Amino acid sequence: MENANYIASDTRYSHPEFYRRSGNSGILLPKISLGLWKNFGHTTDFLLAQELLHYAFDNGITHFDLANNYGPPPGAAEVLFGQVLNSSFSSYRDELFISTKAGYEMWAGPYGNWGSRKSLISSLDQSLKRMRTDYVDLFYIHRYDPATPLDETLQALVDIVRSGKALYVGISRWPLHATIYGLEYLKKEKVPCLCYQGRLNLLDRSPINEGILSFLRDNNCGFVSFSPLAQGLLAGRYMNGIPSNSRIRKETSLVADTLTDELHHQLLKLKHISEERNETMAQVALNWILHQDGVTSVIVGASTKEQLADSIQSAYCPKLTQEELDVLNKIYI
Repeated sequence: MENANYIASDTRYSHPEFYRRSGNSGILLPKISLGLWKNFGHTTDFLLAQELLHYAFDNGITHFDLANNYGPPPGAAEVLFGQVLNSSFSSYRDELFISTKAGYEMWAGPYGNWGSRKSLISSLDQSLKRMRTDYVDLFYIHRYDPATPLDETLQALVDIVRSGKALYVGISRWPLHATIYGLEYLKKEKVPCLCYQGRLNLLDRSPINEGILSFLRDNNCGFVSFSPLAQGLLAGRYMNGIPSNSRIRKETSLVADTLTDELHHQLLKLKHISEERNETMAQVALNWILHQDGVTSVIVGASTKEQLADSIQSAYCPKLTQEELDVLNKIYI
């Protein structure tokens, strides 16, 4: 049953240091954002999902990250979020920062995928219907489309903002050359890119190594990290084997072959630092991302309030020392 009588905590904004500005925009995003990639589809109990959303907002998380294909099945996360948005969150809409994306396959035929103007605008219209809202705060192109001209994709983003269906736009997982072009195009159209979303964690530093993070920082564009815990690897979930209820057992997005002896050896370094700091491995891993110059926010997933509380606490943990950073920076796979 939807909880229409929900009243948000009056202490949710008691920690202003929990927020960072995205580039040189007027938008402040929480250091920890909640992603609805997993645990918010038809296989999840609605009351549990609603409780997680309430807990997030009560603790200062205003940014909720979705995509057209989040579920399962695709679209289900937006439907669930829309139920909460139109019931217990209805009086707080202007406090929420809702993002969604398009770019992965959503329907049959040549227009239900990638980055054409038709696909992006149609997908956003469907997302708005699923969430029962007139607009989203941020709309991303979910991935780079090598076949569609960049001008077509970017002009669609511009027109989406001008139509009022999204207040801001962003790009996700684009290579550096396309990112450079995209930011300049959007700037000329006076619809600047609010932020770039990319995978960044201790085991995947591609945005740093490829020069994307430094370029964004130098050009006043925010950066939002997804998969910050490498689907549980950096949270220590698999330090003592593979639990029966783990993602490796249940899904194909993380495979058992990933758990090599070399990776286990590297993760022991993270575990040692977390024990020395009296923090969890996840908190240290998230702290490392937030330490990177140019990072605005980190998107975490959660299946329980305890997991989410652990992630939120990382935003308040003491900064990593240079000695700790030196050790963490040598972790690799």
